[in-house]
Amino acid sequence: MDQTYFNPADLKKFKNITEFQKEYGDKFFDWYGTVFQEGALTAREKSLIALAVAHTVQCPYCIDAYTSTCLSKGADEEQMMEAVHVAAAIKSGATLVNSVQMMNQVKKKLM
Repeated sequence: MDQTYFNPADLKKFKNITEFQKEYGDKFFDWYGTVFQEGALTAREKSLIALAVAHTVQCPYCIDAYTSTCLSKGADEEQMMEAVHVAAAIKSGATLVNSVQMMNQVKKKLM
């Protein structure tokens, strides 16, 4: 059997991050839980944002978790993919906007 760094079973161990540093882990989970409560955004909207961010930071654990969460919160496949496309567009735009720095340097050095 091939092994990879990503083991889907490890997602269930996320709660164990308090094992080596209980105070910080507990504070994280308190904050994390609060962030995902209903507020100005619905829990469904927050889950779609989380799914999009998970793709942007390329966290397979988060992608698995928030795919399931989005489905359980009533998001459909089209909404989930649209959220991922928004994240991809922002990430691509961020890459491209930084090309202005390169263009400035080219103009400074060659023109």
